[in-house]
Amino acid sequence: MIIDRLMEKIDELKNPTVIGLDTRLDYLPDYILEKWGLISGKATMDNAAEAVLEFNKTIVDNIYDIVPAVKIQIACYEMLGLPGLSVFNRTVDYCRDKGLIVIGDAKRNDIGSTAREYARAFLGETQFGDLVLGRAFPVDFLTVNPYLGYDGVQPFIECCKKYNKGIFVLAKTSNASSCQIQDLKTQDERVFQAVARLIHEWGRELVGKNGYSCVGAVVGATYPEQARILRASMPHTFFLVPGYGAQGGKAEDIALCFDNQGRGAIVNASRSILCSYRADRWKDKFTSEEFGQAARAEALRMRDDITRYL
Repeated sequence: MIIDRLMEKIDELKNPTVIGLDTRLDYLPDYILEKWGLISGKATMDNAAEAVLEFNKTIVDNIYDIVPAVKIQIACYEMLGLPGLSVFNRTVDYCRDKGLIVIGDAKRNDIGSTAREYARAFLGETQFGDLVLGRAFPVDFLTVNPYLGYDGVQPFIECCKKYNKGIFVLAKTSNASSCQIQDLKTQDERVFQAVARLIHEWGRELVGKNGYSCVGAVVGATYPEQARILRASMPHTFFLVPGYGAQGGKAEDIALCFDNQGRGAIVNASRSILCSYRADRWKDKFTSEEFGQAARAEALRMRDDITRYL
């Protein structure tokens, strides 16, 4: 199962972290912006997308041997239109060629029939009758929004079973306003707890040999008390943990997302890695042309920061 492959890569590299390629144009160093016409104002969507791809490839070249996975936020590519979506796919392919597991961060969901098309696009195959046309966005895992209930999640679970894929379902997200809905009280529990219980049930049939399911949960690093509650109530659910670094999640709090063997979660950082060459910690050690090396140094620092608490 794909969850076993992810866990085995984490064990092999001794690194439970994932790098987010949530690449925005203002993250790019000036020399790349200038090369593709973005400083002179002569760039098109095509140029901008190619600039993002060049940046992504450099990041990947510098981290693929030390991290098990990348997470790619599709919104950063959709804003560049069709060229951006092409670069999303080319980034996916480049990462997979380097042996990285790819998490597509798209938070897809809709009513059942539409959710089925989203599931096919990211986790399955595009078909016309018996004819298989191909795979649209061939990621290994996909983030999924559960707030339409089971009929909006089931198609993704079916694709997980059929194509050996995985999903991370939103349980408790890292953003500040998540409490407006996710922390509301029902009769006996909060909304995030009710959602977590459903996620755990949905994943029962997809538990791998390492004891965790291909149906995982998104649990933000910025809410340690909620993370503690969820870890105890979801013993077979693997966590994708956003919020470390730029969003303020601390390693000692993130440790609550892991089980007592230091397994069961993978921690994401995006901006703090991609923009590390500008950070006070690294800007005197690496030039903007060495942004990939700065990203590697920050990825290693992040790994060591987290693992010392596990």
